[in-house]
Formats: sequence, structure tokens, C-alpha cells
Amino acid sequence: MTDCRDMGDPRSGQSASGGPEANSSGEPRGNRGVIAPVPDGVARPLWSVMIPTFDCAAYLRETLGSVLAQDPGPEVMQIEVVDDHSTRDDPRAVVDELGRGRVEFFRQPRNTGVTTNLTTALQRSRGHLVHLLHGDDCARPGFYRALERAFMQDAVGAAFCRHIFADAQGHWQSVSPLEQPESGLLRDALVRLASEQRIMTPSIVVRRAVYERLGGFDRRLLCSEDWEMWVRIAAQYPLWYEAEPLAIYRMHRDSNTGRHLRSAEDMSYTREAIRIFATYLPPAIADTVTRRACETYAGSALDTAELLCGEGQTAAVVNQVKEALRFSRSPRTLARVARVAAYWVTNRVRPETPCG
Repeated sequence: MTDCRDMGDPRSGQSASGGPEANSSGEPRGNRGVIAPVPDGVARPLWSVMIPTFDCAAYLRETLGSVLAQDPGPEVMQIEVVDDHSTRDDPRAVVDELGRGRVEFFRQPRNTGVTTNLTTALQRSRGHLVHLLHGDDCARPGFYRALERAFMQDAVGAAFCRHIFADAQGHWQSVSPLEQPESGLLRDALVRLASEQRIMTPSIVVRRAVYERLGGFDRRLLCSEDWEMWVRIAAQYPLWYEAEPLAIYRMHRDSNTGRHLRSAEDMSYTREAIRIFATYLPPAIADTVTRRACETYAGSALDTAELLCGEGQTAAVVNQVKEALRFSRSPRTLARVARVAAYWVTNRVRPETPCG
């Protein structure tokens, strides 16, 4: 589990073990889409704001509004919605109404799934800096100005900011923890990011050249595909951290992660992501870091189990507990499993009592 390839040279999109074609992450290239360089002669803005959507037109208006309010113009910023063949709503109508010709629109000929749609968005991007902003998330005022400053350092491969968690109605629930007190290069980035998912997609910007070298999102992952990508990048490049919370991540049951909670597939894909990116870590720390990650997500699965317990969803609770035990059977995890079981028994006897 601790096999690792050379970490590489972070400058200019090149690795010490080779050029852009070197598979320095140790995983088969066939699981990732190729992000080809932008052809010569194509006008390139600084920014590409690529907005993947699927049946989320109700939120898209707010998402587009948050970008258009910061729009520096088409010469500087590409704005494009990439729709994964929505069937329950009409994102094109929202784009036409709000974008008024400013926002490009692409619709997949068939539903491809979140991971492939993300890679399509990368392939269609033309800018030097790519911001993937899901159609239910938002960029706060000042996001693009602050993140642009990070890339004044040529070695920086990606930059991310703190993010705000919001509910389906857009009400703020919490703010992500402060990674370090000041903005700047993130210290111990690889270990931090491999230990726990700390970056929500709307909060990060990546140089397109980085995607060109490392490839698109891993098709084996229907969840946690973003986490694997951020660790893949951190294994090759310095990351910049912006301490201000300038992105909003919306949590709701119709989101990609939310759709997998009841089956616990979210945790199954998280385990697969850890298995994949373990090969990116130096051998001396790989076991320690991956064990820490597994312990963390055993706890996360049990947190979800407690929440679902309060909703009376027996099968979903069992699925999450099973996944927790696949992550870890440490004394801490086993003690928490016993607590969840006790909560469930209490909830079955007195359903009016909240579980947990």
C-alpha cells in the first residue's frame, strides 16, 4: 500500500521523472481522461470558470450570479455550463436568461456521470486557470481576485480557500477549519490533504497545465474523485492556501455525495480513493497517513449512521456501520459502533427521542 513514485519537479508542469506524459502518480493513465493542451491559435483567457450541472437548475441562477458579479469580461474569463444531460429541469433556459450570450453552454448527448462530466469540463476549458464550480455552489465576492494573486508564484500548481457549508436553502451552517493562520503556501500539504478531505471543489483553482500533465478525474470513483485529484496534485506541486472563506459549498440530499449516503457507496468510494492515492505517498509515511485517513472516515461513516438513525433508516444505518468497520476495527471505532447500536435501540423504543 505504500509504494510511491518520484514526487517530481513542481515547476513548469514537468516532473523530475519525465515530461507531461510521465505517469508519476503510479496509477494507470487509462482510468483518467486526457486533457490535451489548448491548440495553437486559440485565444486563451486567464480564467475558465467551468460549471458542471445535472438536474440542479433551481440552484444554477445563484451560482451564475455569483460569477457574473465578478466577471472581468470574455477576454479574461471563459464562463461555461457543462450539463450532464439533465432531464428534470432546463439549465439552458437559466443560462439564456441570466447569461444573455455571455455564458457558454454545452449539453452532453447522454448522461455520463459526475466524474466524466468533470473531465469534459476540463477538456473544454481554454483558460490558464481553471475553476470547477458545481451548479449548486457559489463563489463569494473577491474569490477570483484573491486566488489569482496566488499564481504570481510560478511553482504553485493549485490554490484553495476556506469554504462555507450551506444547506439546501443557502443558509450558512459552518465554516471549514483554518488550516494555518495566514494565507500562503500550505505547509505539509501532501500529508494534510491525504489524511482528510479538506478541499471542497468550489474552493480550489488549478492551473490547466497541471491537469494536462496529471490527467482528468479518475473514472473508478463516483464519489471522492475530487479528493483523489487534490492529493494527486499535492504530490507534485506546492499548493497555496487563502485563509478567507470565499466559496460556498451547498449540502443537500440531491447532491452527488447525498445520493450515495443511504447505500454507503460514498464511503466505499472513499476507501478506493485512499487505496489509489496511497501510491502517491513517500513509503516512509504512507502507512501512517493512510491509517489516519481510514480512522477518520470510519468516524465519518458512524457520524452519518447516527444521523440516519434519527431518521429511522435501518438499512442505511447498517450500511454505514459496515463501511466504518471496513475502514477500521480499532478500539475507538468499535466503541463508537457500540454507541450507534445503543442509539438505535433507544430510537426504536422511543422514536420521539432524537438519535445521538
